[in-house]
Amino acid sequence: MIIASKKRKENIAEYLLYMWQVEDIIRANHLDIDTIERNVIDKFQLDEAQRREMREWYESLIDMMRREGVEKSGHLQMNRNTLGQLVALHQTLLKDPRFADYTALFYKTLPYIVELRSKSGDVKPGEIETCFNALYGMLMMRLQAKEITPQTRDAIAGISQFIATLARNFHLDEANRLFTDDDNETGTDK
Repeated sequence: MIIASKKRKENIAEYLLYMWQVEDIIRANHLDIDTIERNVIDKFQLDEAQRREMREWYESLIDMMRREGVEKSGHLQMNRNTLGQLVALHQTLLKDPRFADYTALFYKTLPYIVELRSKSGDVKPGEIETCFNALYGMLMMRLQAKEITPQTRDAIAGISQFIATLARNFHLDEANRLFTDDDNETGTDK
């Protein structure tokens, strides 16, 4: 909750990946708030009010996961909405000639995305979701200390750069600074 709020303000991509991890933590703790309290909340140095607030946050997420039927897999609607906002911005940026650098970065990353999508089974996620799936998969591989091939590292590096640029543009857009003439940015870090 505290971490999620900070990440939401600073980096939408990190926020979304964090929230996917929170969903998995809740699942790993069998959607049981007492188990989450012992395994997660107790690990933080919190005063009583902060503890109560964090417990209530996890309880609300558990309730949402049950109501939305994502107890075993899938993502909460609020996380799907965030992903949808990123997809909408991505599509807008691709259509706008002022963001030629962003478009070039996307097309540079596209071969990695196509390759990953080809391995995703019958249901093919969109490009942006594929990128997030790859980044989340890499996070899980690192947490499990699995070996990562140089080809995978290269793909993740390209995807990370692309998603970081999208996230930066997202925050500029939220601040109403993306499409203004005052900001001579064209969608990528220079």
